[in-house]
Amino acid sequence: MKRKIIIAVTGASGSVYAKVLFDQIAKIEDQIDAVGVVMSDNAKDVWKYELGNEAYNNYNFNFYSKNDFNAPFASGSAKYDTMIIVPCSMGTLGRIAHGISNDLISRAADVILKERRKLIAVVRDTPFSLIHINNMKTVTEAGGIICPANPSFYSLPKSIEEVAGTVVSRVLDLAGFEVDSYRWNEA
Repeated sequence: MKRKIIIAVTGASGSVYAKVLFDQIAKIEDQIDAVGVVMSDNAKDVWKYELGNEAYNNYNFNFYSKNDFNAPFASGSAKYDTMIIVPCSMGTLGRIAHGISNDLISRAADVILKERRKLIAVVRDTPFSLIHINNMKTVTEAGGIICPANPSFYSLPKSIEEVAGTVVSRVLDLAGFEVDSYRWNEA
């Protein structure tokens, strides 16, 4: 069964995670029926600053404005089954934790949680304040998955994209996709 997924990109540092996720999603398009993407204005600015380009425009996904509440995944009836927020700012996480649906990202997350579908928030901040920890706890109790952007190094990554790929592979595993990635202690 093909999947319908939402990818949200917020203004937290870590645009490389979104880029690597976009690249990996493009490689597994046979597993996907629809990809809806929403990027905050800050996400676009951070991408341009960190990656030096606006290559997010080059992906063959359906992009939606942050205020487009007519996007299909603004309603549970569209049956998008997974939402990945990468990177997920603490402001976005806080709004989700408290049910504040003031833009398409927080509305889509609210829909995913209320429909008991899969929400994966790739938080990218350090250190965590008690407010951050409590918001992560609240989202987890509501059924979301908090996946900090903590890379692994046992695959001996040789570039920033390979380091980010260790996190993205984990996210895709959590989302239930079949991906080719390094597995600890497997031949």
